[in-house]
Amino acid sequence: MVALDPLELLFGGMGKLGPGSNADTLQALRSLPKDHFDLVVDAGCGAGRQTLVLATALGVTIHAVDSHQPFLDELRRRAEDAGVASRIQTHCMDMSDIPTVFSSIDLLWSEGAAYNIGFADALAQWAPALRSGGFVVVSELAWLSDAAPAAARDFFRAGYPDMKLTTENIRLAQEAGYRVLGTHTLPRAAWIDDYYEVLEPRATTLASHQDAAVRALAQETLKEIEVFETAGDSYGYVFYLLQRS
Repeated sequence: MVALDPLELLFGGMGKLGPGSNADTLQALRSLPKDHFDLVVDAGCGAGRQTLVLATALGVTIHAVDSHQPFLDELRRRAEDAGVASRIQTHCMDMSDIPTVFSSIDLLWSEGAAYNIGFADALAQWAPALRSGGFVVVSELAWLSDAAPAAARDFFRAGYPDMKLTTENIRLAQEAGYRVLGTHTLPRAAWIDDYYEVLEPRATTLASHQDAAVRALAQETLKEIEVFETAGDSYGYVFYLLQRS
């Protein structure tokens, strides 16, 4: 019997695997003091919504890194459809191994993925792969208020206990040797459009699935959406625009 993949059942075929939008990606990209980069790496690219945006906007090869091959396969299909397949190279590997494969990166991009190895750890691990003066643009889940509702605190205490205030993440980036050029917080619509509005009915259907792992992932997703609906103003995804010293 073929083992079920809960991630594939819940997220398969989705263009967005997390909060974000093409407009927000472009806003962050255009906020950088430079518009040409020779070596670009998208760390934790998922199905590559932002990868396609970068390939189109920059016109250079984007090295898309993810540890889940089905997501990379989906990215390849989408890149073919978008006519940018020649500008995207996929790499099935762990984000923490980026310095062993790449060096002198001009722009390292990562949307909603750094938490997998920790925000501060990711910045420290990626630093050796960046050229002097290279840029990192990373979006990270952060508290926007130090008075978040208990429901949100409890949910993320279990799911992401290392989540910090935006100001704390700025300090961590500076301590890691980066200059903070700016920040940008995703608007509410970037969570809902093509993400929660697609994910919620899928999760509702899978919440009674016969496989326990599938049920657990679906029920956790529904709880996440419930927390967002009641306490979403107290946290959000924040882009940090950084330059390596």
